[in-house]
Amino acid sequence: MKKRLFIAGHTGMVGASLLREVVRTGSYLPVLATRRELDLRDASAVKLFMEEQRPDVVIFAAAKVGGILSNSTFPADFLYDNLVLATNIVQASFQTGVQRLLFLGSSCIYPKFAPQPIPEDALLSGALEETNEAYAIAKIAGLKLCAAYRKQHGVLFHSAMPTNLYGEGDNYHPDHSHVIPGLLHRFHAAKEGGLPEVAIWGSGTPCREFLYVDDLASACLHLLTLKNPPDWINVGYGSDVSILDLAKAVARTVGYEGRIVLDSDKPDGTPKKLLDSSLLRATGWSPKVPLEEGLGRAYEAYKTARASGQLRAV
Repeated sequence: MKKRLFIAGHTGMVGASLLREVVRTGSYLPVLATRRELDLRDASAVKLFMEEQRPDVVIFAAAKVGGILSNSTFPADFLYDNLVLATNIVQASFQTGVQRLLFLGSSCIYPKFAPQPIPEDALLSGALEETNEAYAIAKIAGLKLCAAYRKQHGVLFHSAMPTNLYGEGDNYHPDHSHVIPGLLHRFHAAKEGGLPEVAIWGSGTPCREFLYVDDLASACLHLLTLKNPPDWINVGYGSDVSILDLAKAVARTVGYEGRIVLDSDKPDGTPKKLLDSSLLRATGWSPKVPLEEGLGRAYEAYKTARASGQLRAV
């Protein structure tokens, strides 16, 4: 009999990818609830849902997310909402006898000037990047909460720290999106509008690592097969790219032929952020989607969603 898997946040980019992978592999019986059906910020509602549905396994993919601008503008919202989500789901999972919980964090949990590539033991070894500190603190708290329940109660609650993600179902809000969907949207609009140039934030020199979301989904299901996983483990692509080179790759993907200019008045954020994913790779997992292919897939999904009126822009 298949185990029941509750994907918390299945309508988001990560959760939807997890659901596609679960359906494709037939590995679990999905347990789902939309935001309208279940407010994950309501502790009593979450507990009642877990008591009624009795999932065996939980993947925590719910989060309030956004780019530099939204993180800087709404730090209280990012800290509070993500703390509440973590505490509600972890506590309800423990109370209702969930066998295993995988909490999804973010590479932003690591210090701004962590060694590169960033190993798991760099956590809490230095100051965080100021522009997303609130989100990072909430994710660190969730990670540590899982580790604490595991230590005190012996439950198999563990965490995965993905690098920057992109792909089908991403958020394309013009102000609050992450870098790849933001660039895809802007270059597409510039191409359609015949604009001579597109400005990108900062100096263009910071380097970032990007993982196609379907690769994360496969990594998560792989982690659920490990008998004794680490309390937290990095999930990265293995190489990074400068923001300027990324912008050029997005322009090629979209077919935009205008100029790319740098807006040096805007912040760069962390100068470099590349995860050391050797611990995960040693367990037999590796990513399958290279950046250029992933950008093409993401752009096709963007155009399809835009044409059907289903583009996420929240």
